[in-house]
Amino acid sequence: MAERKFSAWGKSVSRIYRLIFRPDQDAADRRTTSLAGLAVILAILVVSMWLTKQLQRKSAIENCLMAGRINCDMLVTGQR
Repeated sequence: MAERKFSAWGKSVSRIYRLIFRPDQDAADRRTTSLAGLAVILAILVVSMWLTKQLQRKSAIENCLMAGRINCDMLVTGQR
């Protein structure tokens, strides 16, 4: 049976059809949406951690240079 959309009922007919004839599809759609949301949150978390580390490194170099030190290259190369 093909799904029909009427102009006046459009979304409600589509929703009722899915609930009656395809109940598992609705759960799968929610699961897919949840996983996509989780992936976006994890991507934002990884990017923010990388950005925080980069800003911390730049801040340490800037503080060293503003203090008038001449051996700030150790901060750039990471050697101690």
